[in-house]
Amino acid sequence: MNETAVQTRDTRQPNTGRWNGLKRRMWRERYIYLLLLPGVLYFVIYKYVPMAGLVIAFQDFNPFTSIWENDWIGFKNFSRIFADKEVVNVIWNTINISLLQILMAFPISIILALMLNELRNETYKRIIQSMVYLPHFLSWVVVVGIFVVFLRGEGLINKFLTDTLNWNQIPFLTDPALFKPVIIAQIIWKESGWSTIIFLAALAGVNPQLYEAAVIDGASRWRQIWHVTLPAIRSVIVILFILRLGSVMDTGFEQIFLMLNPFNMDTGNVLDTYVYFKGIQQGDVSFATAVGMFKGLVGLVLVMAANRIAKRFGEDGLY
Repeated sequence: MNETAVQTRDTRQPNTGRWNGLKRRMWRERYIYLLLLPGVLYFVIYKYVPMAGLVIAFQDFNPFTSIWENDWIGFKNFSRIFADKEVVNVIWNTINISLLQILMAFPISIILALMLNELRNETYKRIIQSMVYLPHFLSWVVVVGIFVVFLRGEGLINKFLTDTLNWNQIPFLTDPALFKPVIIAQIIWKESGWSTIIFLAALAGVNPQLYEAAVIDGASRWRQIWHVTLPAIRSVIVILFILRLGSVMDTGFEQIFLMLNPFNMDTGNVLDTYVYFKGIQQGDVSFATAVGMFKGLVGLVLVMAANRIAKRFGEDGLY
């Protein structure tokens, strides 16, 4: 009896000690946790609590009854995803636009950060940084409005093409072939400057002695960028690339929705807008929830796969 009590006390003491140590550390760093609290509450309230509504994807949802009283239909909504040709086209549009963003907008942020890092005049550098950051703070309504003013038939660009170059008007806003280039141009103009912040922070941590050693070895400025700067921020690039792959099925609702019209619907309709049309306008909430859940699962798989590949190539990854 005594031996059992001693063994129980011995096995519980380390756990109790760790718990007490954790409580003391949390109390000591309480102000840091207090600063962390708003972000945690945001994700709990707006990201995790709404996940309870995913059960609608497995139900024949009726808005006039309780969510727990609807008829369960299993995976029928998910089987409709690939049986519907419209959904397949929407998925292709989403992946196509996302890949274009990764291939074009993502590298431009890195190039822009490298160019800003090479500026030696601090005043000029701050002015350029402010100019490229500014579009990020504009809403998509304003950004799309600016592009519409410039690209419409009577806009500045078409006026220049017709009056100065004697060209025909280009239907930038109605030609399906031009929808994706316009979308990518908007993203580059609005978000590239803001994305450089993380890369500039990583560049600030590069050891200056590495550049000095490269100069002694006779490396030109281009060689210093290639052999010193880029390897120094490679881990940051990989992590941001993995995070970007996680949102490959999320192209952004507001921008796409504002740019859609009957002429480019087949080319521009993506999963976010499709869920809106199906769930809100047509009332097919269960199927729209299933499509949204499918989108999230694809993003999760892509993040896990990219993280595993990054680790195999010797990078740290996300976890």
